[in-house]
Amino acid sequence: MSDEIKNQNIHFRIISFIRKRHHHPHAESYQITMKNMISIETHNKHLIESVCAIIVKGNWNNLLKPKTASTLTSTTIHQVILHLTQHRYEPFFIFHFFKWAQSIPHYTHSLHSSWSMVHILTKHRHFKTAQQVLDKMAQREILSSPSVLTSLVRIHDDPEVNSHVLSWIVIHYAKSKMTHDAVQVFEQMSLCNLKPHLHACTVLMNSLLKDGVTSMVWKVYKRMIQDGVVPNIYIYNCLIHACSISRDVERAEFILNEMEVKGVVPDIFTYNTLIALYCKKGMHYEALSVQDKMTREGINLDIVSYNSLIYGFCKEGKMREAMRMFGEIKDAIPNHVTYTTLIDGYCKTNEMKEALRLRETMEAKGLYPGVVTYNSILRKLCSDGRIRDANKLLNEMSERKIQADSVTCNTLINAYCKIGDLNSALKFKTKMLEAGLTPNSFTYKALIHGFCKTSELESAKELLFGMLDAGFSPNYRTYSWIVDSYCKKDNTDAVLALPDEFLSKGICLNISVYRALIRRLCKIERIECAEKLLYHMEGKGISGDSVIYTSLAFSYWKSGNTNAASDMLEEMARRRLMITVKIYRCFSAPDASQNKVSQMFWDHVVERGLMSRNAMYKIQQMLM
Repeated sequence: MSDEIKNQNIHFRIISFIRKRHHHPHAESYQITMKNMISIETHNKHLIESVCAIIVKGNWNNLLKPKTASTLTSTTIHQVILHLTQHRYEPFFIFHFFKWAQSIPHYTHSLHSSWSMVHILTKHRHFKTAQQVLDKMAQREILSSPSVLTSLVRIHDDPEVNSHVLSWIVIHYAKSKMTHDAVQVFEQMSLCNLKPHLHACTVLMNSLLKDGVTSMVWKVYKRMIQDGVVPNIYIYNCLIHACSISRDVERAEFILNEMEVKGVVPDIFTYNTLIALYCKKGMHYEALSVQDKMTREGINLDIVSYNSLIYGFCKEGKMREAMRMFGEIKDAIPNHVTYTTLIDGYCKTNEMKEALRLRETMEAKGLYPGVVTYNSILRKLCSDGRIRDANKLLNEMSERKIQADSVTCNTLINAYCKIGDLNSALKFKTKMLEAGLTPNSFTYKALIHGFCKTSELESAKELLFGMLDAGFSPNYRTYSWIVDSYCKKDNTDAVLALPDEFLSKGICLNISVYRALIRRLCKIERIECAEKLLYHMEGKGISGDSVIYTSLAFSYWKSGNTNAASDMLEEMARRRLMITVKIYRCFSAPDASQNKVSQMFWDHVVERGLMSRNAMYKIQQMLM
């Protein structure tokens, strides 16, 4: 439709509107308003045409004159771009003006004008330039917002171009480690009936795998199949990789069968991922079967293949088989990973001489140990109590300019804590901080355990508070060390005071703290103290869960107080709290002497309907 016809239609609609309103008491003011609107419309049209005329003649600097420049809003520029496109000017001519317009003082392109420019370039297959403009847009604008995307897609109703552009946005966000935004755009494409590019799906799935979000990988795969995207080897490799991360052998084999049915030939990455998966699961026969299949298909194993197979044997302590595989390496060169895996394997099987011999071989080949290799040897020296030798190795690392990492520091902190040398342990924690390393959950647990062993409970508590403040959640064992240490001193009051101390330190108090304390107190038969903590918890408005009530009931039952145990189970039934298989495993009797008492308790639990049929069936299967 020409601009002239458009204007005639607008004029006709305005006149019709005025005629319908002629009976209105303010009809005259309506007529004046409509005349003003027509005047503005005409003025805008003339402005766009005059700006376009200046652009076409090449006198762009005339647009910078104060009188003209003041009219060049982002809306005007957008209309100019559309006008030039309608009159079929070359896309690169329009793009050069688009770039030039950025030099206008105090001017910034609107989202719509940039989007239109990307569309024009894409429509004429100037993909590289279009992507460059789009990347700049994505850095400046929030393009992943569903409402923004929906409005932008409606500006240019061209499915092919929109598919190109949105696929590029997915790629941009995925490569920029903004995976959540990439997923949002991908989902919006489906809602807008736009088919994503195969490459966009691959990049998105790889990004999700790097983030460890395997569940979303399968959702993306399902959606791309629904949208008619045909998967290739790269997509299937992503799926096999997802199976490897989640250790899902059955699903990996299903995908491999699907590949064969669809005629997609596995490559070395497919086979290497399968070998790694089988080795993680200790399935050596299956891993070696993949190796045989690769040989039959003429695919040479690379060092990644050999490293996975060697790791599988080392993990199981089968060092003879691991060394045999090492000896079979051909058409590949052993690397740091190969030697470090073997050295670590020998350290774990208490063959330190072999580990050190391999280290010498490694160095003779020009491969110098890195921090991971040193950590394996340090771990073994520390576990054998050879702290002096460990420090010598640490000095060697320093001489070779090999920076210690968190594992190095934690290994030595743990070793010092075990021998009760807390001062040295704390010195290493200080060194850790000075090196820019952040203490992790293991660091805190090692120190807490160390201070509990030496009965320095105030220090242990301070570290516990520091651990919580750092955002780490102590586990049941961590709380157990502190509870046991206080109870050994017969100081249950200190245990009861712990929740209030948490609050005084500004630490959020939740059920996990009470659960750990009550469970441990019940385990060491301090039931009275455990019950007091239950009342304290309920006084704070926190309701007990299945673990807490089962702990108290089981403890009462073992002590012969079946009435109190029944009361606890009754309360569970009233609150509709169920006992799961996991909870059963925590409380099942470890020795035969307790079996009879334990069995009577669980029979009582079943009678009260506190276990689901599914849980009961699984427990029966465990006992068979």
